[in-house]
Amino acid sequence: MAATASPGASGMDGKPRTSPKSVKFLFGGLAGMGATVFVQPLDLVKNRMQLSGEGAKTREYKTSFHALTSILRAEGLRGIYTGLSAGLLRQATYTTTRLGIYTVLFERLTGADGTPPGFLLKAVIGMTAGATGAFVGTPAEVALIRMTADGRLPVDQRRGYKNVFNALFRIVQEEGVPTLWRGCIPTMARAVVVNAAQLASYSQSKQFLLDSGYFSDNILCHFCASMISGLVTTAASMPVDIVKTRIQNMRMIDGKPEYKNGLDVLVKVVRYEGFFSLWKGFTPYYARLGPHTVLTFIFLEQMNKAYKRLFLSG
Repeated sequence: MAATASPGASGMDGKPRTSPKSVKFLFGGLAGMGATVFVQPLDLVKNRMQLSGEGAKTREYKTSFHALTSILRAEGLRGIYTGLSAGLLRQATYTTTRLGIYTVLFERLTGADGTPPGFLLKAVIGMTAGATGAFVGTPAEVALIRMTADGRLPVDQRRGYKNVFNALFRIVQEEGVPTLWRGCIPTMARAVVVNAAQLASYSQSKQFLLDSGYFSDNILCHFCASMISGLVTTAASMPVDIVKTRIQNMRMIDGKPEYKNGLDVLVKVVRYEGFFSLWKGFTPYYARLGPHTVLTFIFLEQMNKAYKRLFLSG
C-alpha cells in the first residue's frame, strides 16, 4: 500500500503528510469562530436566563423564547449579537488550544502501527485538552459574560464595554489582572464535565440505538446519538455553568464579592431561586451545543481539505 502512494502525499518515512501543528491550532480556532457567528444569540439568551432572578429578585424572563423576544424588542437585532467580539476571542483562545492539544496528544499516543488510543485514554486526552483550553480562554469568557449581561441592567449600572479588548483593558485597569481569571475553576470544571459526558453518553447512546434493532450504523443513528448525548451533557454541565456565569458577572458590594466561591453560588441559587434554577437557560444551552459542535467540525474539515489540496497534494 505504501509503495503506491505518491511522493507528494507521503513523507520520506512513507507516512501520509499532514499539516503542521501550528496550522492545526489555527484551523481549530477559525472553525470555532465561524460556528460562533451562527450561535452567538443562543449564548446571549442562555447567559441572560442564568442571571434572571439573581438574588431572590423577580425573574425577568419566563422562558427562553420570552427572553429572546424581550431582547429583540428592547435592544433590536444588534442586541442579540452583543458580545460577539468576546465570543470570537473565546473561540480563538479556547477552541484553538483545546483542538490543538487534543490533536497533538492523540497523534503522540497513537501506536506506531496506526492503532488509535483506547476509549479511556481518549477521555483523558479530551478532558485534559478541554481544561487547558478553558484556562487559556477564561479572560475572554469573563468579558463575554459581562458584555452579554449588560443589556439587562439599568443604564446607570451598565459597564458599557465597547468591545472585547476594551473590556479586557478596563477589567485590568479597574479590578486587576487576577479578575481576568475569575471563575477559572468552574470554567475548567465545566470543560471537563462536558468532554467526559459527551464521550461517555455518545458511545452509550449509539450502542443503545443499534441494540434496539431500529437503527443501523449510519448518519441518522449518529445524529440521534448526538442529540441524546447533547441532552445528557447539558443536564450534567449546567449547574457548573451557572456557577461560572454568576461568579464572572458578580460585583463587589461594600468591598466584598457577592459570592465567596462556587459552593456559595449553588447554595444561594437553591435557597433563593429553587433547586431547578440550576438548570436555567437549559433550552438555549442545549440548542447551542449541537449546532456549534457540528458547524465547528464542518468548517474544520473544509479547511483541512483545502489545505491538503493546496499544499500537500502532488
